[in-house]
Amino acid sequence: MASQKDILRRRAARVRRSLKAVANGRPRLSVHRSSKNIYAQVIDDSVGHTLAAASTLDTTLRGGLKTGADVEAAKAVGKLVAERAKQAGITDVVFDRGSFIYHGRVKALADAAREGGLNF
Repeated sequence: MASQKDILRRRAARVRRSLKAVANGRPRLSVHRSSKNIYAQVIDDSVGHTLAAASTLDTTLRGGLKTGADVEAAKAVGKLVAERAKQAGITDVVFDRGSFIYHGRVKALADAAREGGLNF
């Protein structure tokens, strides 16, 4: 029987495989959610480089947040990653939720990134 870690790894691989099929050269906005923080990166898979990143551990966000594990923190990270991506000249991305279900903090981050100017 497969462990929970194996199940999550397969789900993330399935999501990434479908994203690469429709990406058309666009960078990937990857999200990771832990129990205490949330992280977002804009990754160019053709060269394997991170173009922009933000998390609740950033010094610009850390002081203004009550905790790194709520919807408000996810919205702040989404706005910050969108701002940094636009500074890097990126407007179109594909959203990679990884093994996480699209609701709650992941959805809040995606909505904030859209409001910040990213198209996906």
